[in-house]
Amino acid sequence: MKHKATIAILGILVVFAGCGRPKSLPAPQAAAHGTALVEVSGGKQIAQAGTQLDQPVVVQVNDAQNNAVTGAAVVFRGPAGVSFNPASGLTDSSGQLSTVVALGGVAGRYAVRATTTDAGGKNIELKLEEIALGYQQTLGRELDRQYCSRCHDPESTRERVSNYDNLTTKPHAFSEGDTLNKMSNDDLVAIISHGGPALNKSPEMPPFGYTLSKSDIQAMISYIRAVADPPYHSAGVVYAKN
Repeated sequence: MKHKATIAILGILVVFAGCGRPKSLPAPQAAAHGTALVEVSGGKQIAQAGTQLDQPVVVQVNDAQNNAVTGAAVVFRGPAGVSFNPASGLTDSSGQLSTVVALGGVAGRYAVRATTTDAGGKNIELKLEEIALGYQQTLGRELDRQYCSRCHDPESTRERVSNYDNLTTKPHAFSEGDTLNKMSNDDLVAIISHGGPALNKSPEMPPFGYTLSKSDIQAMISYIRAVADPPYHSAGVVYAKN
């Protein structure tokens, strides 16, 4: 009897366990279709790996006349480790759908895709890129906020009043890959440590060698390389020819 009772209890537990498993929801049925899918906001955000982006990703479906389409189905997809809430849905009265995105646990650039279909069933895809920072890069971002963004970021916030407009030589944003990608790591160490004159640049760039440690400066450089647009590509290892 005890053996039969044990089997019955286990059967009940299996049933309840099955009920508790999340089920994948079917894609919503479109009430309308568009011809274009565009980004409203949310691309090129930066967050620590494994965390949620600060702002939702918002996309919009338009028709051939560039009017917003209500009731179009949109599906969001990304690499392994990326999650969306919601992962799919129908566009609202403004033709838009938003989703909250959490990045994967590995640092790097994540391609996020939104897809809708036209009246003929052809996929229309929009690709956005988000950046996940590792530990060292996240430290560099915090140091940027503490010491650098007041001059390198022209936008003022509640926490920080920008000094950008007061400078004769306008500093480059850390994301300006067209300029900063051409500088070597040694160049960046020199200008951060000893100020602009170290590379014949503006003396309005002060030295931080007595403020930041060597590891802090390396974290800053790691962050600058991570957020570069266009992306930074290391020269890599050069092998001697036989």
